[in-house]
Amino acid sequence: MAASQAVNWQWENAAAGSVAGLATVTFSHPLDVVRTRFQVNDGRNPHVPSYKNTRQALFTIARSEGLRGLYAGFYPAVLGSTISWGLYFYFYSKAKQRYLKNRDKLTPGLHLASAAEAGGLVCVLTNPVWLVKTRLQLQTPQHQTRPYSGFHDALKTVVKDEGWKALYKGLVPGLFLQVSHGAIQFTAYEELRKVLVNFRFERSVLISGSADLLTTIDYATLGASSKLAAILVTYPFQVIRARLQQRPGINGVPRYMDSWQVMKRTARLEGLNGFYKGITANILKNLPSSSLTFVVYENILNMLKLARAKE
Repeated sequence: MAASQAVNWQWENAAAGSVAGLATVTFSHPLDVVRTRFQVNDGRNPHVPSYKNTRQALFTIARSEGLRGLYAGFYPAVLGSTISWGLYFYFYSKAKQRYLKNRDKLTPGLHLASAAEAGGLVCVLTNPVWLVKTRLQLQTPQHQTRPYSGFHDALKTVVKDEGWKALYKGLVPGLFLQVSHGAIQFTAYEELRKVLVNFRFERSVLISGSADLLTTIDYATLGASSKLAAILVTYPFQVIRARLQQRPGINGVPRYMDSWQVMKRTARLEGLNGFYKGITANILKNLPSSSLTFVVYENILNMLKLARAKE
C-alpha cells in the first residue's frame, strides 16, 4: 500500500470511528448515568442514592431529576466518546499498518498488540474528560458541595481545588481497562469476523459462484459478541476507576486514595458482587451501542473507500 493510501486509510478509520461513537452515546447515556451511580454505591456515602435495579433507577432519576438527571454529563460523554472512538480507530489502524510491514497478514497476537497500544494512548489523552463526566453524573439534588455548572466549570474547579493531577485520578485502572478491554474486544471482533467471512465466502461460492460482503446484521452480531466478552473480563476496572474519580467529601479528603485501597475495601465489605455493580446497565448500554458502533463504522468505512475508488 502506498504511503498516501495508508494515510487516507488511517484518517478514514478515524472519521468512521468518530461518527460511530457520536451516534451511540446519544441513545445510551441514561444507562451510563445509572451504571456510574451503581458503581460508586459502596453503602458508605450518604450522598449517593441507592436503587434496587436498573429499571427502578431510570424511573427514579427521571421522576426526581428529570431529563437533566438522565443526561447528566452528556457533553463530556459525547466529547469523550467521539474523540476516543476516532483516536482509537486511528491508532489501531496505524498500529496494524505498521505491524503489517513485511507480513501477509496479522496474527491474533499482533491484533492484540495493536488494540492495546491504541487503548493506552487514548486513555492518557482522554482521562480528564471521563473524570468530569463521572463527577457530573454523580451530582444529585442532595449533593452537599457546590455543584459544577457544567463541563468547563468542573474542569476549572477540579484544577483550582485539587490541582491538575486530580484530572488523572483513575488513570491506572483506566489504562488497564482501556488496554485489556480494547484488546479483548478488537481481537475477538477480528477473529470472529475472519471466521464469518470465511464461512460466508465458502457458502456464497458454493451457492452462487460469488462471494458476498458481510451484512449489517453480521456487523451488529460481531460487535455485540466481542463487546460482551470484553465486559465480563474487564468490568471490575470500571468500578475501581469510578470510585477513584468521585468528588472528595466536604473536608476535601478523597473517598479512596488509590486502586489498591479500592480493591481491598470492596473485596472485604462487598465481595465479588461489589466489583460488578451496575453491570446490567452496562450490558444494556454497551451491547446495542457496540453493535451500532460497528455497523456505522463498517458502513462509513465502505462508503469512504468507494468514494476514494471513484476519484
